Amino acid sequence: MLTLQLLRDQPEQVVQRLQKKHFQAGEIVEAILRIDQERRKIQAQNDALLAEANELARSIGDLFKQGKKDEAESLRQRTGELKEETKKLGEQLQALESQLQEKITELPNLPHDSVPEGKTPQDNVTVREGGSKPSLPTDAKPHWDLAEQYNLIDFALGNKVTGAGFPVYLNKGARLQRALINYFLDKALETGYRECQPPILVNTDSAFGTGQLPDKEGQMYAVERDQLYVIPTAEVPLTNIYRDVILDEAQFPVKMVGYTPCFRREAGSYGKDVRGLNRLHQFDKVEIVQVRKPEESYQALEEMVAHVESLLVALQLPYRILRLCGGDMSFTSALTYDFEVYAAAQDRWLEVSSVSNFESFQANRLKLRYKEDKTNKLAHTLNGSALALPRIVAALLENNQQPDGISIPAPLVPYTGFAKID
Repeated sequence: MLTLQLLRDQPEQVVQRLQKKHFQAGEIVEAILRIDQERRKIQAQNDALLAEANELARSIGDLFKQGKKDEAESLRQRTGELKEETKKLGEQLQALESQLQEKITELPNLPHDSVPEGKTPQDNVTVREGGSKPSLPTDAKPHWDLAEQYNLIDFALGNKVTGAGFPVYLNKGARLQRALINYFLDKALETGYRECQPPILVNTDSAFGTGQLPDKEGQMYAVERDQLYVIPTAEVPLTNIYRDVILDEAQFPVKMVGYTPCFRREAGSYGKDVRGLNRLHQFDKVEIVQVRKPEESYQALEEMVAHVESLLVALQLPYRILRLCGGDMSFTSALTYDFEVYAAAQDRWLEVSSVSNFESFQANRLKLRYKEDKTNKLAHTLNGSALALPRIVAALLENNQQPDGISIPAPLVPYTGFAKID
């Protein structure tokens, strides 16, 4: 979340910058400043009363030493009154603090200056494209037909066991999943990430810390009895490892990678976008997360983008990198790059990764700081999909189909144990 100090110092600039996200922040910012002013006024009153109580306590002690019991008892009566007054003021302060935090959490992160103007995905800016689109015959099959033909994925069985959006991977389809996970993990380890296998259930504090609550509560599966949430991405548990942590400078850079299944309700999804692997409720993903000092975070973002791009190049998938416009960005992001791959049989681009810098927005919620020159400062957090599997699998199956089977990209063969699906 945004810091209170920023809202005090630059309220007009905050309102203006959030307009790029098409978020009207004026009334909220005014309410925050009004509550803050009232809170500080009451805090000053409370501090004055506490100072008076402390002074009276010293005076009462002196009077008892001097044998002036009646005068001491008179002052003691006043201390009782002060105690009641400070109690009431403390309750008011607590209520105002809750109101203040509630209002601040309504504000999204400020977009970086480089974020393009725009409202919809059509306004996103293509940074660059790579790879070559394959030429397929007119009778080329989409991945859901290929999955059935080669007995790789059973969507109907998943629907029986759980429901739509929970596919069952079989035979070489399951082995391809495992191969991609291990390949993506190994490539991240080669570039200096530390592997971590986190829980796939998180508590409310963790979901709040990375911004899933309250913004995306309706998109998460909840275990209500235990007040836990099933993770939508490994970003949540990995980043929360550093909640309430003060890092030393020597601990930078923090670079983590983790594989987890991910779960999303995807409420409101419908139509051709949800066919096959295009949109699922459960899917596998390898996530990279970094915690950096502010002056290093945008260089780290470019490094993460380069890492994800290298995976797509190695898999020989046609791809494009988009810089998201203000209206298409997430609540928590300051700058996001999306990666899309081209699925030839569908003749469409499929998103496979988002790589984002959150600057200090998550860190402020997490109380994730670092010590520099004996001062605690907010760190910057970043994350990216490296990569999400379903649409990668969709593109691999569609783009590499041949009359006698589906070829496997060379880098994956040592992981799959086979070079062709037939």
